[in-house]
Amino acid sequence: MVLDSKCNHFSVLLSESIDGLNIKPDGMYIDCTFGRGGHSRAILDKLGSQGRLLAIDQDPEAIDYAKEHFQDERFEIQYGSFEDIKLYCETRGLVGKIDGILLDLGVSSPQLDDAERGFSFMREGPLDMRMNPEAGLSAKEWLAQVDEKTLKLVLQNYGEERFSGRIARVIKEETVKGTLNTTLDLAELVKRASPKVDKNKHPATRTFQAIRIAVNRELDVLKNVLVAAMEVLASGGRLSAISFHSLEDRIVKVYIRDQSKIKDLFPDSPILIEVVEPILKKVGKPIFPSKAECQENSRSRSAVLRVAEKI
Repeated sequence: MVLDSKCNHFSVLLSESIDGLNIKPDGMYIDCTFGRGGHSRAILDKLGSQGRLLAIDQDPEAIDYAKEHFQDERFEIQYGSFEDIKLYCETRGLVGKIDGILLDLGVSSPQLDDAERGFSFMREGPLDMRMNPEAGLSAKEWLAQVDEKTLKLVLQNYGEERFSGRIARVIKEETVKGTLNTTLDLAELVKRASPKVDKNKHPATRTFQAIRIAVNRELDVLKNVLVAAMEVLASGGRLSAISFHSLEDRIVKVYIRDQSKIKDLFPDSPILIEVVEPILKKVGKPIFPSKAECQENSRSRSAVLRVAEKI
């Protein structure tokens, strides 16, 4: 992990994720989640004069930061969702030519630390939670239109919240009253609705995670980018993916596992009709932050890195 002194931002599993890319000096790489450029800077440090890096981010503040701090002819920043990685590669003639893709999932530290973005239950701010504040519904707007049954399922499936029914009911009651406007409004509401409190975790943690995932379509976007990544990677190209909660990690783990196996398209047939060869191979075991990194940056504690190579 390295702290970028220009923006007070920690890059989680920095050396491990960069090592996973197995960078070639003249290679072409994509940082799907630029943030404040910690991983991008480390990739550029390993590239020669012929190497290239395309970085992607849907946060306008990240784009502004890249334009101000990354004056490098080997570097290009793309504004938009990494879900559209194939489109970005098509417009540049790079499909099948990418040597490595880095995914650093979840919310960045600058987003969490900015109360106005509405991600934190510890700071007063508007109920927003959008990674791209210029697109889609804010959390407040989404909560106003979602029905109680769907909200319960979101809290249950995306937040693994045991009191999803109670919390969904009180949230909908407050949205009808028009009294749910800020992050602290929501955090306090969840706290009151939770009959039991984990002393090691704020009671609103799971609710905020679930709503954020729903607002940003995070799990669907992750599934889509994994498929697209396989289309744009060159043979021998690497995928290095850092996840921060079990839902993300399970998707990455299962995708790598499934794409690393030979598939029989007609398993119930008495004869072998067609077989699909694996397109990936797993590289090493899952990597977790060291004790020292967790002590230096508590947000890294839940991180896990998985690496795979396209065959």
